[in-house]
Amino acid sequence: MVVVAFETSCDETSVAVVREGRVLANVVSSQIRLHADYGGVVPELATREHLRNLPHVARRALEAAALAPAAVDAVAATRGPGLPNALMIGLRAAQGMAFALGKPFVAIHHHEAHLYSPWIGGTPPRAAFDAFEPNVSLIVSGGHTLLVHVPRLLEHRVLGSTLDDAAGECFDKTGKLLGLGYPAGPEIDRLARAGNPRAHAFPRPMLQEPGYDFSFSGLKTSVRYFLEKRPGGAPTTAELQDLCASVQAAIVETLVEKTLRAAAACHVRCVTASGGVSCNQGLREALARACRRRGLGLRLANAAFCTDNAAMIGVLAELKLARGQPPSPLDSDVAPNWALEDLAAPAQ
Repeated sequence: MVVVAFETSCDETSVAVVREGRVLANVVSSQIRLHADYGGVVPELATREHLRNLPHVARRALEAAALAPAAVDAVAATRGPGLPNALMIGLRAAQGMAFALGKPFVAIHHHEAHLYSPWIGGTPPRAAFDAFEPNVSLIVSGGHTLLVHVPRLLEHRVLGSTLDDAAGECFDKTGKLLGLGYPAGPEIDRLARAGNPRAHAFPRPMLQEPGYDFSFSGLKTSVRYFLEKRPGGAPTTAELQDLCASVQAAIVETLVEKTLRAAAACHVRCVTASGGVSCNQGLREALARACRRRGLGLRLANAAFCTDNAAMIGVLAELKLARGQPPSPLDSDVAPNWALEDLAAPAQ
């Protein structure tokens, strides 16, 4: 089976070609530089760039996969969640391609695709899914922080989510307070490596509360109050490194401890992590250490599949079709607020 997939949920334009679990091409055009001047994603600009870039990205993906249109068996796209107009670009392009070729169309939930991105790869290509085991999955990005129990392929149960700021949003907002550019997460990660994570005792929000929900707005506020009360001018390089290390430690400890707690409660022996923030080296190292101590397996999404990408959309679409799930209606509309826990229900 050959699947062509489209992803335009936010500020990455991506088209991928997947065959039998193997990613033949995964072309991503990022808009980070465009939005950096505004300190965050501007929906109107994102939509305009998707319109401009999608034809070129699609052509590059098909050429990289050496794929003729006649070889396509199905077309997939992200239906939600995401920015409404941005989603519309990829969804309508995929539907148009499916209609023109007379092939099935599969609408994919962006977060469900993240659940399976840590399993992409393996030699032979199907080896990763063949080795699938029940897991607790941490999806952590700029807009979302989720803990999900995945007992079987294509089955899941949401354990907790963010009540306000997601982890990635907290990185960006605290980075802005510290005078760093957008996106601030990678820069905080870089500076933190030379800092002391115990220099400042920032709060670990909701860490001691029961349940698996997250809340990072209080941490951001704590950093703001600290900076307002701090005497003097801009922090020195060493002080900035300590601040970044302390902020990152608070976020990472909260994510790791709740993930491991959920794994124990669900009686699983495997933890996975995906989403843009899972590229954070501090988080990856902390998860690896914690899983080793507990004797748990750990699968981290490859860096190419952490941020928004069409490869994970295509892999999940192929898996669904291979397991007998029916295609989606060709007139499916975007679902900007589609919740992962409502996946089985009609999107609102």
